[in-house]
Amino acid sequence: MNRITLARPDDWHLHLRDGAMLAGIAPESARDFARALIMPNLVPPVVTGAEAAAYRDRVLDAVRGADFTPLMTLYLTEDTDPADVARAAADGLVAAVKLYPAGATTNSASGVRDFDRVRAVLETMAEIGLPLCVHGEVTTPEVDIFDREAVFIETVLDPIRRATPGLRVVMEHITTREGVDYVRAGGPDLAGTITTHHLILNRNHILVGGIKPHYYCLPVAKRETHRQALLAAATGGESCFFLGTDSAPHAKGTKECSCGCAGCFTATNTLPILAQVFEAAGTLDRLEAFTSQHGAAFYRVPVNSGTLTLERSPEAQTFPAEIVTGAGPVVVFDPGFPIHWRVAR
Repeated sequence: MNRITLARPDDWHLHLRDGAMLAGIAPESARDFARALIMPNLVPPVVTGAEAAAYRDRVLDAVRGADFTPLMTLYLTEDTDPADVARAAADGLVAAVKLYPAGATTNSASGVRDFDRVRAVLETMAEIGLPLCVHGEVTTPEVDIFDREAVFIETVLDPIRRATPGLRVVMEHITTREGVDYVRAGGPDLAGTITTHHLILNRNHILVGGIKPHYYCLPVAKRETHRQALLAAATGGESCFFLGTDSAPHAKGTKECSCGCAGCFTATNTLPILAQVFEAAGTLDRLEAFTSQHGAAFYRVPVNSGTLTLERSPEAQTFPAEIVTGAGPVVVFDPGFPIHWRVAR
C-alpha cells in the first residue's frame, strides 16, 4: 500500500505552551490535526473556566485561518471549585480535567498532593461524565523512576476509580506493560493514550552511546519489553487505546544543558512516523482507528468529516531539524530510522 486516506486525525494530548512558543509551534499541529486536547500546565496553570476561555482565544489566534479546534482542559488543584468545573463543561468550554501529581513533570508544582481534597471534584465529574486525564506517576523519592507508573496504578489510580464509580479516566502516555494491561481490563470508563515517541524509544535510546536529551521525556521510556507491549496495543485495533502525542516543545537550550527539560516535540512529523511504524507492524489498515476514531468515540464527539492522505515514496523523507520560534529553536523529534511516508493532504 503506497497511499492511505484517513479521517482527519485528533491529538488527544498536546502541549502548546504560551506566548512566543505558542505562536511558533501551534501551526505545526494545526496543519495535520483537526482537533487537539490542550494541556493546562502553563505558569500559572489554567485552573478556572475563565482562564481556559482566555487560553483558548490565544490558541485560536496562533492558528488563525487553520481548520483546527483546540479542546481545552482544566488543571486540577486541591482548590479547584467543582461548580466551576461543571459550568465549564456545561458550556462546552472544557473537554477534560487534568490530574498532575505534584512534581511529576513540567510545571506540575501546583498539582495534587492530598487526593482526598479533590474528591468532590471527581464526584462531580463522574456525575456529568467529564473525563479525568491523569499523568500516571507517583513522585515519592523512594520509588524508582522506572517503576513510578506501575506504583501509581496500584496506589493512586485504582483506589480513585474504586472510590468514584462512573468516573471516566484517560491514563495518558502509558509506558509500561502494566499500564497496557490495566487499561485493557478497565472497562468502558477507562482508556489510554500512547505517544508516537514511546512506540519507538526504549531506555537504551536515551542512554547508550551518550545521553540523548531530545529523547528524554516523562514518563521516561522503559525497557524494550514495555515498548513492545505499547506497540501491540496501538496497532492491535483495541478501542481503548488511541493517539495522544504529548508533543512537548522546549527551546533547544533548555534541553541541551546540565538539567534538561523533559519532552519530545513530535507535532511536525508524527503522522508520517506513525504510518512507518504501522506499516512495519503490518497493520497500516488500523492507523485510522488509532489516530481518528477511538479517541473521538471515548470523548463522545463525531469523527472528523475531513480527510488526510499519506503517500509512500521510495525515497526517505526529510523534515525540518528545528522549528524557529520567538522563544528559541525547538528540535523536531528524529525517530532514528528512515521515514518514507509524507502527508499529501
